[in-house]
Amino acid sequence: MAQVTQLIHDYLRHNKKFPHVYCAGCGHGIVLGSLIRSVHSLGYSKDEVVLVAGIGCSGRMAVYVDFNTVHTTHGRALTFATGIKMANPNLKVIVVMGDGDAMSIGGNHLIHAARRNIGLTALVLNNNIYGMTGGQASPTSPEGTISATSPFGQLESSFDIVEMAMASGASYVARGTVLHANMLDSLISEALEKPGFNLVEILTPCHTQYGRKNKFKTVVDMYQWYKKNTAKLERYRQLAPEEQAKFTPIGVFRDEMRPGLEVKYATLRNKLQEQPNA
Repeated sequence: MAQVTQLIHDYLRHNKKFPHVYCAGCGHGIVLGSLIRSVHSLGYSKDEVVLVAGIGCSGRMAVYVDFNTVHTTHGRALTFATGIKMANPNLKVIVVMGDGDAMSIGGNHLIHAARRNIGLTALVLNNNIYGMTGGQASPTSPEGTISATSPFGQLESSFDIVEMAMASGASYVARGTVLHANMLDSLISEALEKPGFNLVEILTPCHTQYGRKNKFKTVVDMYQWYKKNTAKLERYRQLAPEEQAKFTPIGVFRDEMRPGLEVKYATLRNKLQEQPNA
């Protein structure tokens, strides 16, 4: 308990009102705790870390943590973060986005940040809905989802964030849930230490806008769903295809040690500066 209290004292802004604004049972607070524990375990100073957030429930994290923070516009968190990383490659730049923020208005930015393999750690908090802005279906809402914009069921197919990140060229790609908190700590810590563009998709429940409209009686039922319907990647790959269809795999899907764009740019700049004037 003393250690937890110390973490709260060291890493959160004391002038913000607590408890936080998240709804009861929301997993975003678990992600906040996991991020703080990961930064602490790696020994980063607060001045080394920049947290860039977009708009939505996940964006509130930039308000609470006592890092260098930027609360940006909807869908543009990665563009702000790219500028920060290119201007000062020594900073540890973390980008927190929701599924709507990252995959809808910000989808093109995510694709190209991954393609460039810029040295950012992107945490995409996927609750399958636009939580703060009215409960509309998001690009990750499963087909059939009841939402403010699909009262008779979502007709569109959904994005797979992990597959999108890998296809776009991210060097580290993982998926975890807020139920598997110890595993989530490990995934975020690994992502922070890797070069290049690192993405962790985090499955987190939104009972207020998603759960109660989609046959989850309580938020506990949503956490139980994660327990029953996810499988660690090693086990998942051993299942027959018809069994795999019943589960969402969690774990590390790609782990490649490739230099980020900022490293390549610095190398080129130094090479050009060493050349004698023509």
